[in-house]
Amino acid sequence: MTTDTKTYEVGTALVLALFECGFSINGLLDSKFNHTMYRVQNPEASLKFYTELLGMSLICKLDFAEAKFSLYFLGYNVPAQILAASQDEKRKYAFSRPGVLELTHNWEHDESFKGYCSGNEDAHKGYGHIGLTVDDVEAAVERLDKAGVKIQKRPNSGKMSSIAFVLDPDGYWIELLPRGYN
Repeated sequence: MTTDTKTYEVGTALVLALFECGFSINGLLDSKFNHTMYRVQNPEASLKFYTELLGMSLICKLDFAEAKFSLYFLGYNVPAQILAASQDEKRKYAFSRPGVLELTHNWEHDESFKGYCSGNEDAHKGYGHIGLTVDDVEAAVERLDKAGVKIQKRPNSGKMSSIAFVLDPDGYWIELLPRGYN
């Protein structure tokens, strides 16, 4: 099979034009990453961390009494009209935008439970972290350190000196990157 450059360029232009018009191939081409989920032990501590220390807004909370769990959806730059909207509108918004953090809290409590695995433990390597861009990584780390947040990696240590890692109340890693990082 031969493919000349002109055919490739026309085909690429056609796909891009269709994509711009909202055309979907198998429902995936126009997909967006909506959210990631962390299981949390103490939703109050987690909400305080993500809203007060990291500046996110709680978009909505969904309780599932029969299944004994709650979901908390958080994000950045949530419009004021959404925060004041009905629960149904908030839910629709949470599932329609990219960059949402979902916190899941199972209501039942087991005293012997030692906590969730973050995916960074030697015996349980897997999921790594979420990443957030900030204006000044060093200033953000200093502020979080003063607030009692555990700092996993400072920006001036290791091979990647411009980034940092902090831990949330459940030990999940959060990478802090400078805005415009490349």
